Amino acid sequence: MERTSIDLWFGAFVTAGFVALMVLALKVGNAGAERATDVYRVEARFDNIGGLKVRGPVRSAGVLVGRVADIHFDNERYQAKVTLALDSRNKWPKDTSASILTSGLLGETYVGLEAGGDDKVLAAGDRITITQSAVVLEKLIGQFLFSKAQEAPASSAPAPAAAPAAAGTKK
Repeated sequence: MERTSIDLWFGAFVTAGFVALMVLALKVGNAGAERATDVYRVEARFDNIGGLKVRGPVRSAGVLVGRVADIHFDNERYQAKVTLALDSRNKWPKDTSASILTSGLLGETYVGLEAGGDDKVLAAGDRITITQSAVVLEKLIGQFLFSKAQEAPASSAPAPAAAPAAAGTKK
């Protein structure tokens, strides 16, 4: 009887561990995050979206204001076409800018919105025209190293030869 009790407690412990891992996986994957029920979709085009993923956050001033709804590659312009599902409680001016940003050095990639000053607001189906692509760390490091390799060493020219000494006379 004692062995059955230990097995039962062990099973409960393992089951609780699996549940905890599932909750953690859902939180990390943004699958369990709250979703706005009333959204409108706008489009933005980027040259490089880095590690941006569908269901990624859209933030403004650090506040979650929407989610990435869809990502496609435009074969005509060779750009990424990103569809943003924005919370309808927030109205954005037509000259709003969108940037691909990263939380910290190795954090999640998200779309950052900065409001402009236009009186007209974005409506469903509109496009954000002012965009800034993701900064690729590997590309920056490569450019830095390449520019350092191109720099010439400081004054490596040989020193001018000394004038020959005057021939002395022997006495």
